Amino acid sequence: MSSHLTVGVFALQGGVREHLQALTAAGVEAITVRRPEELARVDGLVLPGGESTTIVKLARTFDLLDPLRARIADGLPVFGSCAGMILLADRVDSGGSPLDATIGGIDITVRRNAFGRQVDSFEEDLEIEGVTGEPVRAVFIRAPWVQEVGPAARAIGTVAGGDKAGHVVAVRQGSLLATSFHPELTGDGRIHDLFCRIVAGTG
Repeated sequence: MSSHLTVGVFALQGGVREHLQALTAAGVEAITVRRPEELARVDGLVLPGGESTTIVKLARTFDLLDPLRARIADGLPVFGSCAGMILLADRVDSGGSPLDATIGGIDITVRRNAFGRQVDSFEEDLEIEGVTGEPVRAVFIRAPWVQEVGPAARAIGTVAGGDKAGHVVAVRQGSLLATSFHPELTGDGRIHDLFCRIVAGTG
């Protein structure tokens, strides 16, 4: 991967360090993004897990919400994991926990905390379109699922077994990628490699 590519991690809240490490291992320059001028520098952006409501509030406070929406509309590649998936969704079923806005971009409806609370965290092996080799070990922590995939987006990963079977947990729409799970926590860099290929225009 080209080290001339710069991929940012939205660093207002959430699991930032692990994403930076995974992106560096994928061969790109990885930087934190907390200000509009840093957002303007990047060729791609990761929205990490965390608390979606808090991330939206902080994005407003730091004058990043509208610039990020504008960059996505202009084609900026973005990868969202867990809360990042919620932020990239055009529609959210909050399940009684309101979210007043998202960043948007992917034609999906997501349900927040759909797999349950922290104590309901689990791991699952998944087949992900665009990722070759053995299944991806996925870690789900207070994770959303995709309730509806609109015509502009496509499902690229679905839980296959158990009582959670059939739920869509990875989606793609053009240069936008989102997962319900946390690929940064397992040491398997293939999801980040896929995103970096998307940023480079080869994925």
